[in-house]
Amino acid sequence: MAPSPLTASPHLQAHLKALHSQSSVQESGLDWASLPKQCTDAFDDIMRDKFIALDQDKCELIYHVLRSINAKTVVEAGTSFGVSTIYLALAVAQNVARDSQAQQGRVIATEKEPSKASVARENWERAGDEIQGVIDLRVGDLRETLEKDLGTVDFLLLDSEYISHPFDGPLLTLSSVWTPLALPAVKLVKPYLRPGAVIMADNTLMANVGYEELLAYLDAPDSGFRRVTLPYTGGLDMIIYQ
Repeated sequence: MAPSPLTASPHLQAHLKALHSQSSVQESGLDWASLPKQCTDAFDDIMRDKFIALDQDKCELIYHVLRSINAKTVVEAGTSFGVSTIYLALAVAQNVARDSQAQQGRVIATEKEPSKASVARENWERAGDEIQGVIDLRVGDLRETLEKDLGTVDFLLLDSEYISHPFDGPLLTLSSVWTPLALPAVKLVKPYLRPGAVIMADNTLMANVGYEELLAYLDAPDSGFRRVTLPYTGGLDMIIYQ
């Protein structure tokens, strides 16, 4: 059996496995054909209790990126139920622990929906001591929650979830609701990014239309950013601030 990609206790690994499993069960159990139109109250009501968590393989990659760049201040735009946040907090806590000169690390997580933020807190509490004291959860519109008090940022996660369904027809995407906030998030965080900071943006291929403004901004000759699309499900862009 291959070793776990994470340096984590058996308890935390089992907790993450259960959360990813719950997310997969919810997604596979949705009746995609009968879902109401997106950007409506009815659609939001159905999705309010759905994990639709960042894929496990993407989370594991991001954990390793954070460890490799020694990230101690991370911003997550789109926390949802906090599954990916656990990976971020684990990496940051371990980076601080190995650096005798480091002060306390911080994962600044922002989530608009209060009910999801409440569940996220419960998931983090169950995760245990390995991530305690690291997460700074800000509930509200990210255009307000990310306006100040970020410090020097090493990493930004744009956690936009894309959902496809098994029947023929137009693809459904949560990203069409969320991706318009991707560019404002980058613009708010950019003044705090250190040289060499990394941004990861999820589902940049499947939700390409929703990301058009962001990608045009990143690809502008004078943007200060360079990016590559990694071959993960839906596309995962790794963006370097130079």
